[in-house]
Amino acid sequence: MEIEGKIILDLGMQSGVSKAGNQWKKKEYVLETFGQYPRKVKFTVFGDRVDTIDIQVGNSYTLSVDVESREFNERWYTDVNCYASRPYQPGGMQQGYPQQPYAPQQGYPQQQPYAPQQQYAPQQPYAPQGAPQPAAQPFGGSQFPPAPTPGAGFDSGDSTDDLPF
Repeated sequence: MEIEGKIILDLGMQSGVSKAGNQWKKKEYVLETFGQYPRKVKFTVFGDRVDTIDIQVGNSYTLSVDVESREFNERWYTDVNCYASRPYQPGGMQQGYPQQPYAPQQGYPQQQPYAPQQQYAPQQPYAPQGAPQPAAQPFGGSQFPPAPTPGAGFDSGDSTDDLPF
């Protein structure tokens, strides 16, 4: 992942010896991103990269970083580790990566929103050959069967049914 911005703070170098007896060192910085709503990002340069990555406060950089979260004692911590940096180049192509166009360019067809080209009639259910075919429009041209008529066994005063309504 890459982050672009200006270095606003150098938090200094820390070093020590691990439990295994290995020497370690790290340097932390704060970068402020560009844009309408700038964000501050604290990142770390760890190990031998402290000597090879040259970062100066007040300069703008494009940083290549890894972002990783880990859990310790039921709390989560996020690390932003820088493994490469280069001076920021505004509005240009950096390191040979092409910029993605945001609008169609000449030679590319303009995509139109989806609109069905044709109206389809509903298909009849499958029936094997030789089986009788259903009528084209059952129930006299309506999709639904006729409503029951009062007095045909659906009287509200019928006490023989066990329905609660």
